[in-house]
Amino acid sequence: MSEKWLAWAQRLQALTQNGLAYCKNPFDIERYQEMRAMALEMIADVGGLEPARVRDLFAKEEGYVTPKVDVRGAAFRDGKVLLVREMLDGGRWTLPGGWMDAGDSPGGAAAREFFEETGYEARPLKLAAVYDRARHGHPLYYFSTLKLFFVCEITGGQPQTSTETGESDFFNQHNLPDLSVARVTADEIHMLFKHFRQPELATEFDL
Repeated sequence: MSEKWLAWAQRLQALTQNGLAYCKNPFDIERYQEMRAMALEMIADVGGLEPARVRDLFAKEEGYVTPKVDVRGAAFRDGKVLLVREMLDGGRWTLPGGWMDAGDSPGGAAAREFFEETGYEARPLKLAAVYDRARHGHPLYYFSTLKLFFVCEITGGQPQTSTETGESDFFNQHNLPDLSVARVTADEIHMLFKHFRQPELATEFDL
C-alpha cells in the first residue's frame, strides 16, 4: 500500500509543481501551493521522514517535472563484474555510477562517474537497459528516476577511492556481496552479465 500512496503523492506533487510553473492567476497559485504542501506531507508520512526534510528536498525543484537520470556502468574482467563500496550506505556494494549532470551525454556521464568512483578509465560499449527505478525492486524514493545501465570496457587507470566510495573489486555473478539495493539490485547485475555475454541483445526498457 505504501508504494501506491507514494506514487499518488509523487503524481500530486508533480501536478502542482507543473501548475505553479505555468499558472498566472494569484488565487490558483495559492491553491497549488497549498496542494503541493499537502503532497509533500504525504511523501514524508509514507517515507517516515520529518516534513521539513522533505520540504528541503523539493525546495529547489521548479518548472515542469521530469524524471531524474541515474547512470551505472558495468565492466567485466575474467568473467567477473567490477563493484565499489558505497560509503554512504554502510559499505554495501554497487555498480559505479550516479546522477547525470546538466550538459552530460549519457555515455559521457557513465564514463565520468566510473572514473571518479573507481580510478579506472572506461568506455561505454552498449546501453543495456533503461529502467523506471520504481519497477525494479528498489526501496521507495521521493523522486521519479530513470536508470541507464551501460556495459563498459576498462581502457586504463588504476584503482582508487573517492569521497563517496571505498575499495573496488571484481565479483562472480553467483557470489555477489551485500548490495546497496537503493542503487543496484542483483537482478540488474544479472541482466548486465547477460548483455555482456550476448552483446547482440537489444536494449531493455519498461513498457
